[in-house]
Amino acid sequence: MARNAAVERKNLITVCRFSVKTLIDHSCFETIDDSCSEFTNFAAILEQVLTHRLKGQVNWFGFESPRSFWDFIRVACSKVPHNCISSIENMENVSSSRAKGRAWIRVALMEKRLSEYISTSLRDIKTTRRYYEDGAIVLGEEANMLAGMLLGLNAIDFSFCLKGESLDGNSPAVIDYTPYLKFTQSSESISSDEEELRTLGSGSEGSTPENLGPQFITDEHSWYNKCKRVEQKFRLALEQKGYLEELVRLREAQLAESVAQNKIVLQRMEETDLNHKLEKEQLEFIILELQDQLHSFQSLEQLSAEISLSSTSLDPLHSQKEGEGRHENSKRKEDTPSLLGLCGSLTSMTSYKSLTSLKSSECLASPNAEINSPGLTPF
Repeated sequence: MARNAAVERKNLITVCRFSVKTLIDHSCFETIDDSCSEFTNFAAILEQVLTHRLKGQVNWFGFESPRSFWDFIRVACSKVPHNCISSIENMENVSSSRAKGRAWIRVALMEKRLSEYISTSLRDIKTTRRYYEDGAIVLGEEANMLAGMLLGLNAIDFSFCLKGESLDGNSPAVIDYTPYLKFTQSSESISSDEEELRTLGSGSEGSTPENLGPQFITDEHSWYNKCKRVEQKFRLALEQKGYLEELVRLREAQLAESVAQNKIVLQRMEETDLNHKLEKEQLEFIILELQDQLHSFQSLEQLSAEISLSSTSLDPLHSQKEGEGRHENSKRKEDTPSLLGLCGSLTSMTSYKSLTSLKSSECLASPNAEINSPGLTPF
């Protein structure tokens, strides 16, 4: 089984490469459209490649129904910028999933983006493994070869009509292998096909002058066939040259785009660094300004405190009030010991009466006189 799967993959990739070459050769002589048998064969081969070991769709009852490759392309190619997925979904005359897939192949060829679509879808490994089984072409090493082969089709101008029998989703794709089964005789062969046919047809009779004419004609045909083979090789080399030139042009365009994007990124980085430096300088200036304002506020508070102190010291009313307050405090301090000395113990009634009599008398008018009087002595 493993050998059969490997042989199947190899056959499909080989036939796909042959179909791309024949399509490129045919494009040198006439326009490629739906009536071209080479394109019909190529579309069938590509459909077989994209359908190889595609998983079926499981319904609610557990039954698996066949699925078209369009279901995979619709999801995997949705990330391609400016893709044609939505336009194909909105086509009125295309209803089935297989018909939408065939329409997508034609639109991608006309846009010259088939290789881009295939490359993007194959890079999405998660989606690819969800839709394909192990051993599929899109999961093997042949996938990279497929994307490289389809790149040469960007040099061809395609013209398709997206209506008619070509988009019929009911009939399966059938591959015609006869154009790729031609036998080419090796140059190391002893005798050519014409000589073998002449030997078989000559019989046992000897050569006569009448046989010289056909021999000469046969030689002329052999030279003509050799000339045709050389011309075919030259055309093939010319097509390969065009393919390589298209590949180089595409790579140069990608390189130029990458360089332009790199310049834009570097410019943005420089602008961001400049903005950061400006913001840093502005923040430093704001911090210095706030520090200066804080120092000025502190100096103003200190100055206002000094001014208030100086104003209070210069005010006579305030100084007089302070003197009176000090005098009353000293008086209170002095009254207490003098009265205690005069009155003695206030617990007795006689002491209380003598205190009231002393307060009412004239000799207690001044506390200083009371203290200085020699007749009064403390107990």
